[in-house]
Amino acid sequence: MTEAYTLTLAFAAFLLAGLLVKFWLAGRQVKHVASHRDTVPAAFASKVSLAAHQKAAGYTIAKARLGLAETAFGAAVLLGWTLLGGLDALNQALMAWIGPGMWQQLALLGSFALIGGLLELPFSLYHTFVLEERFGFNKMTFGLWLADMAKGVLLGLAIGAPIAWLILWLMGAAGEWWWLWAWTVWMGFNLLLLVIYPTFIAPIFNKFKPLEDEVLKARVTELMRRCGFAAKGLFVMDGSKRSAHGNAYFTGFGPAKRVVFYDTLLAKLSPDEVDAVLAHELGHFKHRHIAKRIVLMFALSLAGFALLGWLASRTWFYAGLGVQPNLSAPNDALALLLFMLAVPVFSYFISPVMAQFSRKHEFEADAFAAQQTDGAHLGSALLKLHEDNAATLTPDPVFVRFYYSHPPASERLARIQPGAAA
Repeated sequence: MTEAYTLTLAFAAFLLAGLLVKFWLAGRQVKHVASHRDTVPAAFASKVSLAAHQKAAGYTIAKARLGLAETAFGAAVLLGWTLLGGLDALNQALMAWIGPGMWQQLALLGSFALIGGLLELPFSLYHTFVLEERFGFNKMTFGLWLADMAKGVLLGLAIGAPIAWLILWLMGAAGEWWWLWAWTVWMGFNLLLLVIYPTFIAPIFNKFKPLEDEVLKARVTELMRRCGFAAKGLFVMDGSKRSAHGNAYFTGFGPAKRVVFYDTLLAKLSPDEVDAVLAHELGHFKHRHIAKRIVLMFALSLAGFALLGWLASRTWFYAGLGVQPNLSAPNDALALLLFMLAVPVFSYFISPVMAQFSRKHEFEADAFAAQQTDGAHLGSALLKLHEDNAATLTPDPVFVRFYYSHPPASERLARIQPGAAA
């Protein structure tokens, strides 16, 4: 039991340390943004109004405070599932009701997902219908929100249940190297999703129409040809049905690649600015960022499955996280759930490394866009998107280094247009 006690202490220590750091970082962010709320940074004074700057500050602070509540609640729920015995109680109750076997394990996974989803509902509702509504971003009706949730649940069952069954079956039937087979299945499943998502899954939630603006289509097509990029189509998504936020992205994999513009984005940006935003996305393609991220995902998931394969056969792994393993029944679902609960706690402190990795890619994509289009158009597009999404121009530098996957506007503009945001 020494190993179990050590794991319990380590889990509790990492959970507490992570919670303290999250509160410290959020506090820094709120304080820093609030202290700069009443003055637009000099570099943006001629381009961003004080009202827009203050709206972004208010939105950022409100999101940070909601995040604090979610963090505290999430930590309490996590503690309840693990060291306080919630997952163990759920497992024992289902064992007594259903009996040991595959159905009990699937029921455990499903019940865990259902309870977790119900616990998160209040935050989802508040974020959409209070916070986003307050700042003028929410366009979603309650009926649409319910429809999206129902579609998500049904889609999760249709896709998640079969893959869960297959992973559990491999854990019980494939021997000592089950984790390698499971990893292969998992990676194949993720690659398949990249192919089928644009055509079969995304249209369940949004409508996608071919880009009808012939002038813009010609510009975009020429830009893609010049950059050596081939897409299956150019589409406009009805993002305004849910939100006033704007965006553009590539989706799909291999021959299924397509370019998607939010209708809100096309309504806000000029053709030159649309070109610049698209060129940024093409920069990710040109620098092989997507391929690099897929390779990284392959490597990290392989390490994760190998670690799970080792931990799943150790009694102290279950006992150390508040669960009494079954003595005469499979523990595979328990192992999966405990691993999913514990890994974020222990891996939280590598967040800055992953964020830095992502910011580096964004800078590279910006540099490519500035080469292919006018950097001034990219800069003006970034400012419009920051204002459109109420992204603060004055985030806390430490918070940025820890969390931001995209560099702040001031840093991006300083590289695109040296001196423009110094």
